[in-house]
Amino acid sequence: MSQLSFLQQIVIWALPLLFAITFHEYAHGWIADKLGDPTAKMLGRLTLNPIKHIDPIGTIVVPIALLFLSGFSFTFGWAKPVPITWQNLKNPRRDTALVAAAGPGANFLMAIFWAIILKIALILSPQTNMTALFMAYTGSIGILINLILMVLNLLPMPPLDGGRVASSLLPTKAARVLDRIEPYGFFILLGLIVTGVLKYILLPPVFFIRQIFTAVFGL
Repeated sequence: MSQLSFLQQIVIWALPLLFAITFHEYAHGWIADKLGDPTAKMLGRLTLNPIKHIDPIGTIVVPIALLFLSGFSFTFGWAKPVPITWQNLKNPRRDTALVAAAGPGANFLMAIFWAIILKIALILSPQTNMTALFMAYTGSIGILINLILMVLNLLPMPPLDGGRVASSLLPTKAARVLDRIEPYGFFILLGLIVTGVLKYILLPPVFFIRQIFTAVFGL
């Protein structure tokens, strides 16, 4: 994307990222509502309106900073967490895992959506069609961003979704030990970002899954 201006690159990254975090949080709230907790709906967060989900740091500052630091090759972000009252769930232990897994699941479905967009763009010939070129760029970035968010959130560390899933599946004593990490989870994640270690954790599985997408969709 080196031939694109700075503003064009921001737009191409921003659109898939905004969709990714919006659907991620909506999926949490939607599944929670189906399993007995209407908290997100009552507070107006069960919506696809991205404005309701934007977190100034996670949705704007961190993604732009990562784009600068990575030379527009790697970024991710997060939204304001959808409020969940876990005690309202019909089967709290099982349903907590389902609600948590809904976010990464939504990102996987979004990656499929963007793969379809990219496939359509390639059929339309992006070399001669400006609309197809835009679709190709956003489709390619959309796959990458959603796979990054999916893999990131599946890491078994509270408060990430993978941490909640792991806590729900582990024996009670082990789950309590894991849950004690939650107050420090953000700082651990921040440390992994600052040191650059997180990129090396995320990118190998992300690139592996992306290769599978490339083969399946013929990209």
